[in-house]
Amino acid sequence: MDVAKNFPLVIILILFIGAFIMPLLKNKIYNKAFSLMTIGISSVLSLITLVYVNRYGTFLYRVGHWDSPWGIELSIGILEAIMSLLLTSVAFVISWYSVYTIEKEIKDNKVCFYYTLINILVGALLGIVYTNDLFNAFVFIEVSAIAACGIIVVKDKKENIKATLKYLILSSVGSGLVLMGIAFIYSITGNLNMTFINKELSQTFMAYENSILISLGLFTIGLGIKSAMYPLHVWLPDAHSNAPSTSSAMLSALVLKAYVIFYIKILYRMFGEEIISQFPILLFMVLILGSLGMIMGSILAILQKDIKRVIAYSSVAQMGYIFFGIGLGNTIGLVSTFFHILNHAIIKSALFLTVGSMIEKTGQKKLFALKGIGKEMPITLGLFTVSALSMVGIPILPGFISKFNFAIGSIKGGKSIFVVVILISSLLNALYYFPIVINGYFGEENLEGKVFKSKEKTIKELMPILVLIIAALILGASSNKIIEMISNGVEVF
Repeated sequence: MDVAKNFPLVIILILFIGAFIMPLLKNKIYNKAFSLMTIGISSVLSLITLVYVNRYGTFLYRVGHWDSPWGIELSIGILEAIMSLLLTSVAFVISWYSVYTIEKEIKDNKVCFYYTLINILVGALLGIVYTNDLFNAFVFIEVSAIAACGIIVVKDKKENIKATLKYLILSSVGSGLVLMGIAFIYSITGNLNMTFINKELSQTFMAYENSILISLGLFTIGLGIKSAMYPLHVWLPDAHSNAPSTSSAMLSALVLKAYVIFYIKILYRMFGEEIISQFPILLFMVLILGSLGMIMGSILAILQKDIKRVIAYSSVAQMGYIFFGIGLGNTIGLVSTFFHILNHAIIKSALFLTVGSMIEKTGQKKLFALKGIGKEMPITLGLFTVSALSMVGIPILPGFISKFNFAIGSIKGGKSIFVVVILISSLLNALYYFPIVINGYFGEENLEGKVFKSKEKTIKELMPILVLIIAALILGASSNKIIEMISNGVEVF
């Protein structure tokens, strides 16, 4: 069973080597099949890794012949294993859906390039999650940023190029700030390995308080830009609303989450709880910005007339919840953050894919033009409705469980007033999701002249979205076991 210790590196190699092989295949059908195969194998290996870690505990994997702190080291615990399974499995389902739709959004000669970028992106995100080394994390961050730009601009339209340039510029600023934070830490500790940095900082903390505070600020702002923390989210609406639907799902569900995981690793694995507790202003600011994101993201979503921009601004609000949990600074807040990452990754993928189906079949993105879509595409709107109910926080669904635990974390952390913020945000979520559903299904003036199921996709094409919805329902039904597993991982952190 110890062979499972090799799987994290094998997963990254499969994805990257696959990315180099795919351009040689040239045939787009072979590219689709090969990409699905490599991501599918990665999902299976990620599941085996999770089972192994759950049974035997966290392990460190040395890459090459050099021991840490000189060599490259991967650290795989419960949380990394869960994130690995999430990234690979959701990427597999999104790629599966793209097999039926991608030619309708990008040119045929870009299809092979697109799947190459998907493999590179998923491999780089896994590298960010696995690595225990700051330098290699930075390399993977840059690789993921380039690949993310590629899956936005691949549509090759004016608005995509503009959105990509905005994302590239702001992402570069974020990367620069992260690199400066790494430079500060290296100048203090002489190490890039997080475990060794933590040991050095625990001994020299008092002598470098200002430098540590500056580096914390640099990491927070830099990774905040990359993960769309409000008000550093300005690149997100254009990028997510103009990219192909499967790219939007990848960006919102997966890319944002890897940077958050890296930020949590920096806070609690590299600096450690003892040092973080010396700077309460940091987590308080993260809490405030998370709260603002929850409210303002929802208000901005309500003001949109384009359905993809509604879902994009919804991501700003949901990332607000994730940073809110980090800002609470307690165990239940962090556990809620990880659970909400799972919920948001699955549900937001389903939302972008259902909306992409509606746009593909109607040629319309405006909300008023999609009134009555429930008669023409009842199954698609039904899948959208379940996803929307989870985002609003209807009981039983995973979104409710996330918000309930955020509220408990607020109360236990002595910040009961923030329960009101959660309730207001949930109400605002309903104000932009429910009108889409209601206008889609009800109102005689909306349904007149429309033919039942006339634009519905085939079951084969809808199956990937259905799989995501089933996964979300399973997540909600088995939330106690999953939260217990996450709690064990957080305790190790």
